[in-house]
Amino acid sequence: MSRQRTPWLIGWEAAKANAAPAFVLQSMMLAILLAYSFHPPSAAFLNALAGFKERYGLTFVLIASAIVGAVLPELFVIVFFQRGRIRLQNARNFVFNAPFWAFDGFLVNLMYRALAGWLGDRTSVPIVAAKICLDQFGYNPLFAMPYGIWGYAWKNSGYSFAKLRPLLTWKYYCEHALPVLIATWAVWIPLMAVIYSLPLALQFPLFALALAFWVLMMTYMTNRFAGKIEADAELPISVVGDVEELKN
Repeated sequence: MSRQRTPWLIGWEAAKANAAPAFVLQSMMLAILLAYSFHPPSAAFLNALAGFKERYGLTFVLIASAIVGAVLPELFVIVFFQRGRIRLQNARNFVFNAPFWAFDGFLVNLMYRALAGWLGDRTSVPIVAAKICLDQFGYNPLFAMPYGIWGYAWKNSGYSFAKLRPLLTWKYYCEHALPVLIATWAVWIPLMAVIYSLPLALQFPLFALALAFWVLMMTYMTNRFAGKIEADAELPISVVGDVEELKN
């Protein structure tokens, strides 16, 4: 990382680099919200999806999270960057990513339920705005970002706590988390406005859908920017703000 570029600048550059795929994803999610509100067949399909999620509960959350965070990125890399060849590193990535993102999905679903219980499961500007603020400016910087940054730092250090310990500093957090936070806010605040405008039972399924498309787009961008076809590239949702770093 260049010393002249601050974490804020890197985050802003990453947000600009991600603007096109972010716009596509935000437009898609807005279209889903409008379809749910004004197109009865679409509403019936989404309500059926919500019923499926409610019926299987935690099982749905854990499996969907593992698919989005572990299965899809590895399949995408294998097909498009490894010419269909499966490598040992793909299996290693899956073994780490599956429980890592399953636990993350569990906490996200728990947060959605807690916010609905606290603020109400209805759509209004004050309620949606309050949920976005607590999500993006509370949960995200205080847990989700440290969990992702240090979780992948531990993985990339060979699962060595001795090597991870020197990275558990405020300086490391600022240098690595702030760029990711800025890029994340640019993409996900509009997405969360859509998700929190839907009933509670639909919030996690739509979050998983948005995350799936974002993971695929960022997997492609990360590998292209890195100029390599390796299975051990970091999962992009943990390094969204580091896209510019990969260019250098």
